[in-house]
This record gives sequence, C-alpha cells and structure tokens, in this order.
Amino acid sequence: MPRPINRQSRYMAGLDGLRALAVLAVIAYHLHLPWAPGGLLGVGVFFVLSGYLITDILITQWSQSGGIDLKGFWLRRARRLLPALWSMMIVVVAWVSLFDRTLLLSLRQDVFAAIFYVSNWWYIYHHVSYFQTFLPTPLKHLWSLAVEEQFYLIWPLLLVLGLRFLPKRSSLVGITLGLAGASAVWMAILYHPGTDPSRVYYGTDTRAFGLLIGSALAMVWPSQKLSHTVPKPLRLALDGAGLIGLFVIILMIVKTNQYETFLYRGGLLLLAVAAALVVAVLVHPSSYLSRLFGWKPLRWIGVRSYGIYLWHYPVIALTNPLVNTNGINVTRAVLQVVASFVLASLSWHFIEDPIRHGALGRFWSVVRTRKWWHSRLTNRRSFVSIGVLFLLGFSGFGIAGLTQHQAAVFTTVTSHVSSNKPSASSTRLVPPKTGLGGQNAHKSTSPAASAHNVDLKSQTHGQSLGQGHSGVPTAIESGRGITAIGDSIMVDASPYLQKMLPGIVVSAQVGRQMYQLPTVISQLKHQGELGNRVIIELGTNGPFTKQQLISALQALGNVKQIVLVNTRDPLSWQNAVNQTLADVASSFPHTSLVNWYAASAGMKSYFYPDGVHLNPYGANVYASLLKQAIATASQ
Repeated sequence: MPRPINRQSRYMAGLDGLRALAVLAVIAYHLHLPWAPGGLLGVGVFFVLSGYLITDILITQWSQSGGIDLKGFWLRRARRLLPALWSMMIVVVAWVSLFDRTLLLSLRQDVFAAIFYVSNWWYIYHHVSYFQTFLPTPLKHLWSLAVEEQFYLIWPLLLVLGLRFLPKRSSLVGITLGLAGASAVWMAILYHPGTDPSRVYYGTDTRAFGLLIGSALAMVWPSQKLSHTVPKPLRLALDGAGLIGLFVIILMIVKTNQYETFLYRGGLLLLAVAAALVVAVLVHPSSYLSRLFGWKPLRWIGVRSYGIYLWHYPVIALTNPLVNTNGINVTRAVLQVVASFVLASLSWHFIEDPIRHGALGRFWSVVRTRKWWHSRLTNRRSFVSIGVLFLLGFSGFGIAGLTQHQAAVFTTVTSHVSSNKPSASSTRLVPPKTGLGGQNAHKSTSPAASAHNVDLKSQTHGQSLGQGHSGVPTAIESGRGITAIGDSIMVDASPYLQKMLPGIVVSAQVGRQMYQLPTVISQLKHQGELGNRVIIELGTNGPFTKQQLISALQALGNVKQIVLVNTRDPLSWQNAVNQTLADVASSFPHTSLVNWYAASAGMKSYFYPDGVHLNPYGANVYASLLKQAIATASQ
C-alpha cells in the first residue's frame, strides 16, 4: 500500500509490512522451501487485504460525497495495475521468443487470458493444475490477479446497491458475511479429498470469501474513524488479538500444505478470519503491532509487493531446470529472489510510481501537442526508447506467431486435475522442450506420455530393453504370486519387471490415482490375479490422504507382503505424497517402502525431459529396486 497521493486517505504503514510477509511466503512456496509448505496461503492474506482496502475506499467516498464514482474507481485501478502487468508480460514474451520459443504456443494463450483477467477460469476450463506442470508456465500466478480484478469489477456495483437500499449497515454486513460463508461452503462441497484441488483453488466463486471477509471488516472498522488515543488496556487487548491472528497465519504457513483436506474444508476460511484480525489491528493508529510492521525494510518490500509478485514467478519458472533431481539449489534460489526484487524495483521506479503521479497524463499531453516530435531525445532516453521498441517488437512477433519455430513436432503432456469425474485430464500440445538457450534437451518422449490406457496383466514382453542393475544377489527369480499396481511410472518399468520376474502380474494405467486403487484391487481379486505380494506405486498424478491409503491397503486382505514406492515429481505434490507413504509404511503390517525419491537424487540420466517419467535406463534401475525390495522383505 504505497503512500496515498491525495490527503483524503490515511497511510497505514503496517499494511505494507503485512504485504511483505504475504509475498515472501508465496516466494518461499514457489521456491519449494521445506519450512514453508503452506506459503501459498500468502495469496489468501492478499485477498483479505484487497477486500478491506477497496471497500474502505468506496465507503469513505460514499460517506463524503453521498455516491461512488465508479468510472473513476475503475480507471484508478487500471492505472495502478495494468502498466506493470503488461510490462512484465512484454518482457516474458520477448525472453521466450528469443531463448525458448517452444513455450510460445501455450504462453500466447495465457497472455490473452491475462489481458482480460480471466486466467483462473482459463486454467480451470483447460484443466491446468496449479500444483503440477511438466513444462514452465510463467504466467500461471496471474490467476490470483484475475480473481481480484473480477471482484473489483463486480463488487462496487453490489456495494452501491447495498449502500442505497440497505440503510442499516448491520444488514449489509450480514449479507456480505452470508455471501462469504456461501463461498466457503461451496469450496468444501466441490473439493474431493485425495484429488488435485486446482478447481477450488482457482475459482472466483470458491475464493471470494477472503475478499468478502475483508470487505465486511471495512464496513464495521473503517480506517478513517479509528481513534489515535485509546486506553492502555484496550491497546494491549488490540495488539494481543493481532498477535493471535499473526500466530495462526504463520502456523498455517509452516504446518499445512496444499493437499490437506482441512485447508479446503475450513482452513482457508480460518486463514481469512486470522488475516482480518491482523488487518484490523494494523489499520488502527494506536497499535504497537502496526509500528512493528511499519519497519522500513518491510515497508520497502510491501510497497513493491505487487511488482515482486508479478516478477518472481516467471523468473523462477524460466530459470529452473526442467529436470531437477538435486533438490534446492541455494545459489540459484538467492539469485532468483534478487532478480525478482531488482525487476520489481525497476518497475516501481520507472513505471508504477511515475504513473501514480500523473506520468501518463503528461505523456499524452506531450503527444497531443506534438511536442514529442520536435523535442530532442537525450542519450538515455534514446537508449531506453530503442530498448522498449526492441522488446515490443519481439513480443509482438512472438504473440503473432511470426518468430521462427522449430519443426512442427509436438509432445503430448498430460496434467491431471481435480474434477467430479474419477479421472479427469486434458492434453496441451507443446513443442519439444528446449533449454533457455534453445537447445533440444531430448528428442524422444516417454512411453507413458504417448500412451492412453495401458493395462498390462500377466504379459511377457518379447524384447529386452536393458540389463538388470540391482547389484545385489537375490533368490527371487520368479514373479509368480507378485502383483504390481501403478500409474505411468509402472508402465515405464513394466517391461523390465516382466524380464526380471517372469510371471508377475502388472496392472499399470496412465493417469491412475490412489482413490481408484480399491476398484483395481477388487477387479484383480475377481480375475484371480491378486498375488500375496503386492507392489503399489501411485502418487504421480495426485495427492491422497492417509486414510485413503490405509483403506486401500485394508482392501488387499491377508497378503504376506506390501511394498509401497514413493515418487519423484518436483513440480507437484511430491513431498505430501512421500510423507503420507512413509507414515503408513512405518505403521501398517507387513509393509515396506522403496525410497525412489532418495535413490534417484542427482540422477538426471534416469528421466525423460519432463523429469518424472523414466527412460529405459531409469526404468531398468527402478525395476531392479522393486525386485530387491521384494527379495529383502522375503528373507
């Protein structure tokens, strides 16, 4: 919240500190820092803040003038938000056009969705998961700006009607909170545990409660009517309430993750209430907490938080390696944060702040009076003008599809999302993956990436694609009585399992998720193909709860041995899945865990370009680990 240009509004420095906390949490989440698995909740804090500030501004204008200048409000929002957004997108498109043209196909669509502020619904319609991607999607974070802009468009109209026809402010507050409650209930209804929560995470309908709770707070706690002097006991109680809210926010950032059922069935609502409590304290002029959050470094970040949010995600997406088996690279992460801050600072200094102070009006005046054509450009202005034209040129060519493309060969990439249907997926066509320098990473694609439904049961593949690589002698040479159940990773490994363990039953299907496991087990039992030793590899395509896994294992009945296999999928729900598998493997009878995540650390050579599916070498190693696990547990 930058310092207001006019003197009608009060500068609330503490809110800038809260913005800083929220944007830093989001950055930590996108960097996959292990101490902030719930860092995505920073967006929820932004929603409450936005709802409060926008409603506070509109109600103040209504109180002072008896009306709301909707045209002026929307123009101010456009001047504040659009120039920085468009500048970022121009640079991103120019970068991709120069260094990674294979991303242009999907990026072009995302740009048009972002321009019209419908990114969230675009991703919902095209089943683009927020939590999993096989290719960089540098504009995916703009879903939240779309939600806010849709709110900015609709809410002022509803608020004018409410202020005009509901003279009692309590009635307006009640209706606003009722709408917030309906939004939270709708999220709980639509969410299906153990599936990708992208639909409820993106949706304006399911995220509106955060904005509406902030709006309700502005109705009962207007910033212009708060006293600078309050009794000390009341001030201490005020700060105490703020600390409780802050504790809840930080606790949820540290302890929750994006796949917990709790989050979508009350958790995000709790976060919104906690954020509203903190906002209420920080806007109060007598609060000690607001002075703490007004610390200058926090204010600096908070003032530039919009630009930092805009820039951090494309910086991370375009500079991370596609295949990353080495975990977090601290040096790269620090450089990504520094680059994001520098770009945001430049955006603030040269675009956002000048426009706030009337730069667009002055520029238009110069153009209109034709002074532009008669004035000499300084060297610095000439350099800047040439750079801007260069960026605009490459961006325009990229968006128009005029840049030179490689051969029109496309890789099918499947992303799985939550849906009311058991196995919802969509296919986005993207050219072969290249690095930032434009070099092909691989030309071959995963067998699982091109398959649709593969069910391999008691099949023997006649051709060997590699040699065994377990390095450990074992007495297990037959697969009879062993059943392996899995998804596309098991499809990759199936030929090698058939070679190493002849007679093994392999049931593998692209896109399979944990909630489908009980049905698969029932079918195998009915067909007499469920052995007394069972390998289960699921988790590539979606998260699942601990209870879902336990219920599925109980459906196996009295089997002698269960082997669970964890996952490596660094751009998805990997950590949540692996933690659930480890917890259950340590407590469920006759169950062991194959730690594929640890075994594949640093082994880029195991994977196809998506960093998830196994090439022949990796599939051979994978099958050897499963054979070794069966042999070890059998001793």
